[in-house]
Amino acid sequence: MPVDAELQPILALMNSGPPLREVPLEQLRQFTPAPAGPPVPLESVTDRTLPTAAGELPVRIYAPRAATGLPVLVYFHGGGFVLGSLDSHDGVARRLALDADCIVVSVDYRLAPEHRFPAAADDALHAVRWVLEHAGEVGGDARRVVVGGDSAGANLAAVSVLRLREGGAALPRGQLLIYPVTHLRSPLEGSMLENGDGYFLRAIDMQWFEDMYLQSPADAAHPHASPLLAKDLRGLPSAFVLTAEFDPLRDQGAAYAARLAAAGVPCVHSDYPGAFHGFFGMPVGISQRAVAEACGWLKTAFADTQS
Repeated sequence: MPVDAELQPILALMNSGPPLREVPLEQLRQFTPAPAGPPVPLESVTDRTLPTAAGELPVRIYAPRAATGLPVLVYFHGGGFVLGSLDSHDGVARRLALDADCIVVSVDYRLAPEHRFPAAADDALHAVRWVLEHAGEVGGDARRVVVGGDSAGANLAAVSVLRLREGGAALPRGQLLIYPVTHLRSPLEGSMLENGDGYFLRAIDMQWFEDMYLQSPADAAHPHASPLLAKDLRGLPSAFVLTAEFDPLRDQGAAYAARLAAAGVPCVHSDYPGAFHGFFGMPVGISQRAVAEACGWLKTAFADTQS
C-alpha cells in the first residue's frame, strides 16, 4: 500500500533535507521537533540524576497521577545513538505515562561519537538496574517494570535485558521495542534496500550512525550492540515489537520478534502498513493507533503475574 495519506505531507517535509551526514552534528542536535499541541497534563514531571561510575546520568520522571505503587516504564529515546534527548521525546513519554497509567523514567544516556559503544548500553543497564532496585523512591512498583524505547533506544532496551539475564539478575516484566535496531552493519538487502531511500531514514544515515557509535567494525557482531546476533534468547521477558512497512529497519525488527517467539518468549509483533521510521507518536491517526496498541500491551504486561 502507499504511505498513509496523513503521513505523506510529513514525509515530504522530512525528506526535503540533506542526508544527516551532510549536516553539522551541532546543528542536528539543536533541532527539537515542534510539539503537536499543548503538553499532555500529568501529575508531575521531575528531572533528577542517577550516580554512575561514569558520572551523573540524567533522567526525567513522569507520574500520571498522585499514587504509589504504579508500574514503571524505563524508556530510551531514539536517535541513532547520536541524536535525541529528554526533550526530543518528551511528548512520547507523556503520552505513554498517561495512556498506560504508569510512571515513565526517560533516560538521557551518553551519545556518540563523544561516547562510543558500549557507553550507551552501560547507561541503559545502570538505569534499569536502578529502577528495579529503587522504583519505590519514584512512586513505582519494582515488581512491575518494563523497559522500552524506539529505534536505537529499543536496541538499548533489548540489550539491557540480555545483559541482566547474563548476570543472573532479576528481569523486568517486559520489553517494548518500537522499530528496534537489532543488527548493526546489517546487509543491504530486503527492507534495508527497498526502503533505503525516500522514507526519511536512509540506509546511508544508518551507516553514518553506526560509524559514530561503534569503536570498530568488529563491535557490530557483539550481541550488546546487535541483539539479533545473540546465540540464545530463551528466558527473556515478554516483548512487543512494532515495525513499519517503509522502514529500512523493518526486517531486522521482524527477525528479532521471530527469534524471540522461537525461543519461547511471549511476543507480539505488530507491523504498520503505510508507515515509516519515526511515525510513532506523530499527531495523525495511524500514529495514535500505534501508541494506543503499545499502551494496551503495556497494561497487559504490567498485569501479567506470569511474566
